[in-house]
Amino acid sequence: MGTGTEALLRRLREIGERAGDIEKRLADPATAANGALFGQLAKEHGRLQKTLSPYREYLDTERRRADAEQMTSAETDPELRSLALEEARSLAVRKDELLAQLEDAFLSAEDEEAERDVIVEIRAGTGGDEASLFAADLFRMYSRFAERRRLRVEVMDANPSEVGGFKEITFGVRGAGAYRALRYESGGHRVQRVPKTETQGRIHTSLATVGVLPEAEEVEIAINPQDLRIDTMRAGGPGGQHVNKTESAIRIVHLPSGIEVRCQEGKSQHKNRAEAMRLLRAKLYRETKDRLDRERGALRRSLIGSGDRSERIRTYNFPQNRVTDHRLELTLYNLAAVVDGELDPFVEALARSDREQRLAAL
Repeated sequence: MGTGTEALLRRLREIGERAGDIEKRLADPATAANGALFGQLAKEHGRLQKTLSPYREYLDTERRRADAEQMTSAETDPELRSLALEEARSLAVRKDELLAQLEDAFLSAEDEEAERDVIVEIRAGTGGDEASLFAADLFRMYSRFAERRRLRVEVMDANPSEVGGFKEITFGVRGAGAYRALRYESGGHRVQRVPKTETQGRIHTSLATVGVLPEAEEVEIAINPQDLRIDTMRAGGPGGQHVNKTESAIRIVHLPSGIEVRCQEGKSQHKNRAEAMRLLRAKLYRETKDRLDRERGALRRSLIGSGDRSERIRTYNFPQNRVTDHRLELTLYNLAAVVDGELDPFVEALARSDREQRLAAL
């Protein structure tokens, strides 16, 4: 048995212990009286059981294989010995199959964020108007990708540019596996193309940054209302008479962290406030998790990158019909399809790389 398998089985034993602890807490009347906590623990317990079920079958298969192998040594009857040997071989194959399932189940259990809804922020960087147009292209690309995955997109805040692009745009993506689908998109995106305003056909390079934040539930991030400064203002940008006459836009500053969020897309001040709080919870959740990862020494800086906006992750070269993901040095020559939302080759390759590295790090 390799060290990787030993480490995996050790972690699975720990998951079993955690599941047992949750079962005791769920049976505690004090937990039952706290609806939010009970729901959170029950959800975690259900998720852990998906891992423990194949783990228990794996242990049972290993026990039976060991018994069959022992019989091959102890049995003197040639026919019975042959049957025991065949059973041991069959069980060994099944054991390997279950081990592969366990790896997938373990990574899914460890990756509790994968099924969460997400909030995506796109900001135009270097490149002026062309960068804002590229930010709009990225928004369309992710919208089309989400549509293919049957995910729902809702704009939370937008700052349009004068040329029809976005200086900034923030939107939520809802649906099963939203974070799993978009988690590798955080970072710097570079475009190389001839802008529409370029008269001499010169290729320009522009940048935009993408941030992908898994959403947090209220029970996970407690926010003290006294720590907030909430301002109302008139919404800016297109919208006709409505945005000019009503103070529906909301800006919230979380004083302890200095994090600032805003929302102006809804006509209702109440809805904009709720959306801004969603974004604030997501940012505080990400900040808290990153801090814990650093303290545990588990913040991975690997081929898939750190998720830092300053890290350039992908280049879209229009003259060469080329898209290159720099984390894997993966290049595709179907740029039109990619910007139309066909991101699956990148998502799948990055997920495979991530999986391999996480298993190697056990």
